[in-house]
Amino acid sequence: MADHIHPPADDVGDEARFTIEQLAAICARDGTWVRLRLAEGLLHAEHAVARSTHFTAAELRRARRMAALEQDFDAVPELAALVADLLDEMDRLRTRLRSHGLE
Repeated sequence: MADHIHPPADDVGDEARFTIEQLAAICARDGTWVRLRLAEGLLHAEHAVARSTHFTAAELRRARRMAALEQDFDAVPELAALVADLLDEMDRLRTRLRSHGLE
């Protein structure tokens, strides 16, 4: 698979938060792309007290994968989200294996 579908760990800390506009810009998409996936339940956001929408670093990685899959493979958003979920799970399993000295 292309490197940008399975991106290396970003220099972004887990505490980082991104607005819709920031997430869209990083993914080379517009705000409408993010809002549609948010409305469809394919992306998940945190809602701050000020009613602003923020995304975590993990959700940024997921959005980047989804955007790449949609662009590179002409995947429908639901399929891109499913593949992003599977890639995330593979990452978690590899981390667990490494922590047990098995990889």
